[in-house]
Amino acid sequence: MKKKINYTEMKESELMATLASAREELRAHRFAAAGARAKDTSAPAKLRATVARVMTELGRRTREGVTEVTA
Repeated sequence: MKKKINYTEMKESELMATLASAREELRAHRFAAAGARAKDTSAPAKLRATVARVMTELGRRTREGVTEVTA
């Protein structure tokens, strides 16, 4: 079983990188779905959830004024 990713412990730069890669992967899935059957039909939903989690964490930090997490 995969280890759960804890976005609250990530630095802002890591969150931005995760967000960019998830959005790019989601875009690739959308265009791949136009051509042939997808292997994992739940992948776009999982990617959208990842994007939402990262954006939620970034928004929380913006509202609270937190810039970097010290772990």
